[in-house]
Amino acid sequence: MKRLAIALALLLPLSARAQAPQPVTLFAAASLTDALTQISQAWAATGQPAPRLSFASSSTLARQIEAGAPAAIFASADERWMDELAHRDLIVADSRIDLLGNDLVVVAPTGAAPMPVTPSADWLALLAGRLGAGGRIATGDPAHVPAGIYAQQALSRLGAWTALKDRIAAAEDVRDALLLVERGEAPLGIVYATDAAISHAVVVVARFPADSHDPVVYPFALLRGQDSPDARALFGFITGPAGRAIFAARGFSMP
Repeated sequence: MKRLAIALALLLPLSARAQAPQPVTLFAAASLTDALTQISQAWAATGQPAPRLSFASSSTLARQIEAGAPAAIFASADERWMDELAHRDLIVADSRIDLLGNDLVVVAPTGAAPMPVTPSADWLALLAGRLGAGGRIATGDPAHVPAGIYAQQALSRLGAWTALKDRIAAAEDVRDALLLVERGEAPLGIVYATDAAISHAVVVVARFPADSHDPVVYPFALLRGQDSPDARALFGFITGPAGRAIFAARGFSMP
């Protein structure tokens, strides 16, 4: 009996550790870096383990998930890459939610004057005038980065893409595009309004008309391979009132 009691006592810490909340890995679009870092800090302040955060372009993260990366939650900056994972049956379908929206803007180094945009504005002339002879427009790579895809759509519908496509500085993600403008390596950048808001080195000089590109939508979903009660609890916190309040304070809209 005494030996049994000792054995049970030794097993109790193991049982407690097995039931303790585990850190959750979250893959998210680069434009969500600041908001999700703040949300993860708020989550940890409740006594939960801080999640492991990985930020990059949605396309890069989606490909890593397809290759087996052990993420439990994915937050994309567009529908395309979430649809890709859904097509491969890699997300928990009923968890998917279009949580956030954003605006697409043109930024320039601090001190630049606003562009005189009107409903009938000649966007090609406005942009080309700011670029000069050798300047380039920094944005996400239009081949796969959501910000760049939205940028190509906007420039195409406004009649400027054909003339400016060879003057695009294609970045790995939207934050890299922002950095090029901050460093003065590009006179203009096309990024999200929330990215511009976190920088003291750039200013918004124009906003693209909402109908010039597909709506900027951020779908969130749980991933099948790492679905767990801990992941669901964090997901609920992110998509619930606490997370939404932080996203709203950072300028994201709620579609």
